[in-house]
Amino acid sequence: MSQLPVPDRDTVYVWVGGGTGDRPASAGRLLRRAAAALLGRPEAELVPAHRPGGVPLVRIGEPSDVGRSAGPVELPVSVSRTGGLVVVAVRAGGPVGVDVERCRPLPALDLARRWYAPTEAAWLAGRPAAGRNRDFLRLWTAKEAVGKALGVGLRDGGLRRRMPVPVDGPPRPVPGAAGVLVGHPVCDGDLVLAVAVVGGEVAVVVGEDVQRTGHGVPAVRSASIERTSLPVVVRGS
Repeated sequence: MSQLPVPDRDTVYVWVGGGTGDRPASAGRLLRRAAAALLGRPEAELVPAHRPGGVPLVRIGEPSDVGRSAGPVELPVSVSRTGGLVVVAVRAGGPVGVDVERCRPLPALDLARRWYAPTEAAWLAGRPAAGRNRDFLRLWTAKEAVGKALGVGLRDGGLRRRMPVPVDGPPRPVPGAAGVLVGHPVCDGDLVLAVAVVGGEVAVVVGEDVQRTGHGVPAVRSASIERTSLPVVVRGS
């Protein structure tokens, strides 16, 4: 895979990394790596930082080489963690959100009926039982990624924000949210990954941190996509 942005396309770089032993991966290192690949700049020039309120970003210091505009530049980024993995997304063209979960046994229908819009719960109920947990998590990660891209998270009914029918592939429009797209890049193994953007079509490039081993994470691939926890259904409530 070329480590350059897709020519003439707004590009999101997504980097997947895992820790070694009991040490989690460094989100800052992954952010620098993804931003360097996106911009074609040395990692040493890139500084992970936060806006007021804790929103992450990557800041480019004032360049010293002739021919580039002076002054700091800030890139929108997003971070997600699950089970020892860290996933980051970096984009130059506008807001971005990323979310990742491991596919695992879940009371998917109960959770969907409690937290999702009725149309989404009905769609999930009609899906094959063998893939229902993954379908539930596709909707979940899409909602999380869209909330991050919009800067609102899951507040104010974000779990009931309707998503497009989940399919692997390019980001698709989010119903009722002008200019917002969300998609699920193809992942091998047990990962469910969603990427959302605000402001138009993008190419998505997914890369794996070279220091990560195991965990069922895909090798580097390309496609035209904070810590989360699932709510628990309390029986009888």
